[in-house]
Amino acid sequence: MDLSHFVSSVTPSATLEFNKKALELARSGEDVVKFTAGEPDFPTPRPIVDAAIKALNEGKTKYTNAAGIDELRKAIALKLQKENNMTYSPEEIVVANGGKQAIYNVLKALVNVGDEVIIISPAWVSYEAQILLCGGVPVIVQADVERDFIPEINEIESSITDKTKAIMINSPNNPTGAIYPESFLGELADLCIKEDLFVISDEVYEKLVFDGSHLSIASMDGMKERSAVINAFSKTYAMTGWRVGYSATSTKLAKEISKIQSHLASNVNTMAQYAALKAFEVDTSSMVEEFRKRRDLVVSRLSEIGLKFSKPAGAFYVFIDIRPYLGRRYVNSNEFALGLLEEQKVGMVPGSAFSCEGFIRMSYSSSVEELKKGIDRFGRFLKAI
Repeated sequence: MDLSHFVSSVTPSATLEFNKKALELARSGEDVVKFTAGEPDFPTPRPIVDAAIKALNEGKTKYTNAAGIDELRKAIALKLQKENNMTYSPEEIVVANGGKQAIYNVLKALVNVGDEVIIISPAWVSYEAQILLCGGVPVIVQADVERDFIPEINEIESSITDKTKAIMINSPNNPTGAIYPESFLGELADLCIKEDLFVISDEVYEKLVFDGSHLSIASMDGMKERSAVINAFSKTYAMTGWRVGYSATSTKLAKEISKIQSHLASNVNTMAQYAALKAFEVDTSSMVEEFRKRRDLVVSRLSEIGLKFSKPAGAFYVFIDIRPYLGRRYVNSNEFALGLLEEQKVGMVPGSAFSCEGFIRMSYSSSVEELKKGIDRFGRFLKAI
């Protein structure tokens, strides 16, 4: 039996695969340091958990509107107005099963077979896969470590064809921690208006900013109608397993996204929606400050080793250049990452997973003790190559 060529064109998530390998080693009794998973190591704040329990006790266990409960969509619209200077009605918000499904919903509503979607490399592992699943063609534009992974607008412009439908951006960025400056976003907005392109802006790390500030391209003149803002509660509120994200778009697009959502999942878990509603009342600034301290520690220790990377301005990753260490024992970043895991029991994700060979991603969403131990092992691994 032949399977769908859309499915056969993609591979499983490399971040989840390497995290699985690390967990398997840990379960076998190995002392594994996991720098693989993209999730905070903090527990979900207690008020959020209590809100879900309260919803259960009150019998809020039935279907909801496919686009999400009214209270949550109103709260999201208010948040976007107060914090991002963007005006959306609750009807323009669709709550999805995490930011991942929110992106897929948007792509499914936009992309026809053969449409091209530009992504900036290094890029989160699921962008390319989701574009392929929708029958689209991913077009990769490289951003370089020498420019702190900020893409060059002329390279984006030169990649545009008559088949280009949209461009995906991610700031603060996974895997690099880069934050796109207002100057770049302004140039990109002008280009998208000129070329009639749509922008999907993944902003799930919006609150995890250490240097500079976050700005949404959708807040710029002429961009709301040609933008989809993607966000989620996963990173900011340590709610990765709750699976609550959302898209903010034009009314016309939101109606189509809601239609897709109704057929794919009916609605997001009802209790999780009430938990997300409570999250807007929770202060997570202490978590952000802890990540800042960890970022500074990691940057200092990796610099002592002599590694090349761009200092992350946000999120909780550092994308390390390992090209000087390839070509001897290890040919590529995948072999390098496997060797690091097997020999020193340190889990990281190869750059090839992010469409950027020659690098490796380290997540610093671990305790200071684990970070020190893991970096010590990483240093020993590099010396042995």
